[in-house]
Amino acid sequence: MPKIDVYNVEGKKVSDVELNEAIFGIEPNEAVVHSVLINFLANQRQGTQSTKTRSEVSGGGRKPWRQKGTGRARQGSIRAPHWVGGGIALGPKPRSYKYRVNKKERRLAIKSLLSSKVLENELVIVDKLSFKEIKTKNMVNALTNLKVAGKTLVVLPEKDETVQKSARNIEGVKTSLVNTINVYDLLKYKNLVITLDTVKKLEEVYA
Repeated sequence: MPKIDVYNVEGKKVSDVELNEAIFGIEPNEAVVHSVLINFLANQRQGTQSTKTRSEVSGGGRKPWRQKGTGRARQGSIRAPHWVGGGIALGPKPRSYKYRVNKKERRLAIKSLLSSKVLENELVIVDKLSFKEIKTKNMVNALTNLKVAGKTLVVLPEKDETVQKSARNIEGVKTSLVNTINVYDLLKYKNLVITLDTVKKLEEVYA
């Protein structure tokens, strides 16, 4: 089982913890991670783009000139696709890009990325993360003490407005909950900061 040091918000080591190998010690499956990431991004698409066909553009209700005798090409409507101001042929219409991915694949992708964070020493475990008041400086100091630099994802076991609001104005830092973590965030943010309670909850959910 992987063993990780546990720090306090002052950045001092207070203990260590053995992580569940089935969650934090598996061999990352890149193919599944890629598949689940593509699914996540597809499900974020709104699919609201739309163009008007020749039947939806106003005007063009009659032939612009008679069929024969004018010397010009025959035309049926001034709203045909080849006319300026005409309808769009085969243009996009509102649609849903959503599709489902197997639940086992989603779980494997999350476990693969958690294991990857351990392998690459990008996982930091804190014994407890709580502040007396909402203050950005509190979170900045905590991350500085933990020697965490760059894009950081802080995963909490449950909603904590004091911590979440203290972190929301820090560029490159995002807070998330155990039940809302996703493949996109785990890939986007280099560092992962979690508490001991978060570890327990992750092991309950993904074991």
